[in-house]
Amino acid sequence: MSTTLSELLRARAAAEPDQDALKVAGSGTLTFENWWRRSDAVAAGLMRRGVAPGDRVGLVFGSPDWLDYAVAFFGVLKAGAVAVPLSDRLSGADTDAMLAHCGAALVLRAGQLPTAEGPVRTPEPGDLAQILYTSGTTGRPKGVAATHGNLAYGWGGRRRPFAHSRTLAHAFPIGTNAGQWMLANAVGAHPAVLTLGHFTPGRFARMIEEHRVGTVFLVPTMAIELLAAGAHLKSDLSSVLLLGSAAAPLPGKVAADLSAAFPRATIANYYTSTEAAPAQTVMLYDAARPSSVGRPASGGAVRVATADGEPLPAGATGEVWMRSPTASRTYYGDAAASAGVFRGGWVRMGDLGYLDGDGYLYLVDRESDVVKSGAHKVSTLHVEEAVYEHPSVVEAAAFGVPHPALGTAVAVAVVGGVDHTDLRAFLRSRLAPHELPQHLITLDALPRNHGGKVDKRALREVVR
Repeated sequence: MSTTLSELLRARAAAEPDQDALKVAGSGTLTFENWWRRSDAVAAGLMRRGVAPGDRVGLVFGSPDWLDYAVAFFGVLKAGAVAVPLSDRLSGADTDAMLAHCGAALVLRAGQLPTAEGPVRTPEPGDLAQILYTSGTTGRPKGVAATHGNLAYGWGGRRRPFAHSRTLAHAFPIGTNAGQWMLANAVGAHPAVLTLGHFTPGRFARMIEEHRVGTVFLVPTMAIELLAAGAHLKSDLSSVLLLGSAAAPLPGKVAADLSAAFPRATIANYYTSTEAAPAQTVMLYDAARPSSVGRPASGGAVRVATADGEPLPAGATGEVWMRSPTASRTYYGDAAASAGVFRGGWVRMGDLGYLDGDGYLYLVDRESDVVKSGAHKVSTLHVEEAVYEHPSVVEAAAFGVPHPALGTAVAVAVVGGVDHTDLRAFLRSRLAPHELPQHLITLDALPRNHGGKVDKRALREVVR
């Protein structure tokens, strides 16, 4: 039966009015009843300002503002409008471009929420609810439109997810698909959802210890920072029973290190995209399949196919497609781009990969990141997996740079005190000659976008 997030919040507020739904460490708590009543007031305030059904409303908030953001998001939905979540860490030019692209009628920010009294609207599952912009790591960000039914799919059952935990902690930023997943968890999952205003490994670990967190979600770079800082040795993290990684591939070596650092926790790697959600694959760490991103979950499906969408047999590398278990998303205002990505419920992921005989998915690379070096095609993910095996490497990113003879050559940026000569010797036994990096650079930190993904375009500029 189709439902909406607003209906789910209404039901939680009626059944558990005083239960904590969302918390920001050191800043406050939002109960289900307060969330419901405050978002009602914002919806009425928006309607009094003339916001009509289907109007787009920009939500520009930062990580310390999760409570106000959650109220504003549901206020927009209850006004019958379309929420456009944006991080306040975006440049002014990028923010303006996104707001102009979607034709936003109004912009809300922390501390500037309109309120009023009066009736609110009841959106239908098929109504447009959200436009979420992609990270833009491979080109201009696109606005991905989702209906109320899409956002609420899978929630509202008799058993709420993560029932083993009283508290679920994350550090995902506002304006990302992972962040929106945590917002839905706050409405539909069993534990209260906890975050913090600014991530550092020490602060995050201390928060886990203080609140006895049972479930933790991170992006890979945060997991790497936790391990490098030894935060798991300085705080008691024994309460963690599930540690999930999302938003980017989790290197097999990092997954192994997390498994050792959190011996009571199951390590889970989640693979999806802003376009494909709620379809996803999930991989519980298995030393026999350290680099797999798992098998389909949440009622979806996955296949590896040709560019025309024809399925390929197990072991063959091709394009990764995922099938949404509910109404598919689409690119807002861009029918041409939508036609190339959304086909009959299937979503073209933009990744290359293969399925093994048991249906486990392995990513080979982003289509746009494959390095065409001479007569060879090199997987940057494969190169990165090999580099991560070196004990002195903290972080690594492989990418292509222009080469006068090969056309493109492999370059690798590393974080950590590794000697380049030693690393080259280390890699010779792990990579084919055409996969070995022509360029090695050491950086204090890898450049990332606001969603935590490595910005390989910025890395190419460093090498040139």
